[in-house]
Formats: sequence, C-alpha cells, structure tokens
Amino acid sequence: MDKNEKERRKQLRNELRQKQHEEFENSLPVDRKIFEKLFDYLDHQLEKNGCDDTRKITMEFLKKNNITNVENVITWLAEHGGYCDCEILANVEEKFEH
Repeated sequence: MDKNEKERRKQLRNELRQKQHEEFENSLPVDRKIFEKLFDYLDHQLEKNGCDDTRKITMEFLKKNNITNVENVITWLAEHGGYCDCEILANVEEKFEH
C-alpha cells in the first residue's frame, strides 16, 4: 500500500468517526449537558444507595429537572444499554467520552 492509499484510508476513517459522532449527538433526546448532570447525579446517588435494578434515580433526576420527554429519554437510554441506574452510568456514560 502506497503513502497516498494510507492517507486516503486514514481520511475515510476520520470522516466515518466524525459522521458517527454527529449521528450520536443528533440522536440525543435532551441536551448533552443534561446527560452529564444525570451521570454526576447517578454517581453520587449510587455511591450512597446502590442500584436496585430499576431506573428510579434516573426518573427522580428527570422529574426534578423538569424534563418533559421522559419516555423518549428512557427509551434512548435502553437502546444504549441503560436498563437500570448503574447500567446507565456504566454503559451510557462511556458513549459520551468521544
């Protein structure tokens, strides 16, 4: 493989990564900052209380923050591996670290 081919492949990978990032950002049902606050809240609450295999803490956070599309948020979280509070923290938070 010559240098031009390597550069072309590298550029294609970068473009694909950028497109995936944009699609992820566009799929968010609420602002990224809300998710970041949710992760901090979950981290704090789970440290104190542990996980009861529900989304109780997440629901509490969404209601306290007047989120109106709660069902969309819950569905989105589940689609990204967040079936309970600790899974939201473990599986979903890492997707925001691109």
